[in-house]
Amino acid sequence: MIKKLALILSMIFIILTFVEAGYILFKGGKVNAGYACVPMVLALISLSFYRKYK
Repeated sequence: MIKKLALILSMIFIILTFVEAGYILFKGGKVNAGYACVPMVLALISLSFYRKYK
């Protein structure tokens, strides 16, 4: 159960990272880069949980 949830969350956060990186590029880099960094960190955390329970 935890393994599936961690995998699903990591996939969501990875997609969100790319979407927000595109938003930053679309705005010409004038917005905060933290919009893409926060979901990336959360994706790394959820991937580490997935590997732990695998």
